Amino acid sequence: MGALDHIADYFDCSGGHSHRKRKQFQTVEVRVKICCEGCERKVRRAVEGMKGVTEVNIEPKQSKLTVVGYVEPNKVVSRVKFRTGKMAELWPYVPYDVVAHPYAQGVYDRKAPAGYVRRADEPQVNQLARMSSTEVRYTTAFSDDNPGACSVM
Repeated sequence: MGALDHIADYFDCSGGHSHRKRKQFQTVEVRVKICCEGCERKVRRAVEGMKGVTEVNIEPKQSKLTVVGYVEPNKVVSRVKFRTGKMAELWPYVPYDVVAHPYAQGVYDRKAPAGYVRRADEPQVNQLARMSSTEVRYTTAFSDDNPGACSVM
């Protein structure tokens, strides 16, 4: 706390000590369709006006908006939706290397940018995560990554 916070506490008329919870410095990634320079400008102006934003980065080819600062992710998404009228959601993709089975049902997404797959936090989405060791052994026996495992290939 700085000197101004201490002085403000002396002149506070609320009766008690109410400390505000400070927002964390974080990076928020949002997926929003950006088709032209006008859309990019509209999205940038909507987010730059928010309190706590320190940096805004837009990647139109990936339809990705990155906001850095003391902001809450849900507020950034709602601000983009309200100010621009565009459909926006938190970035649903993770890098390809992070997922154990990137081609499993519910994880692989054709619309994902190159090098990314859909985030699979829920175990019921990722079918291969629930397989027993016997099933895993049979599915990996015929894998392209292990050509020496099968004598037929």
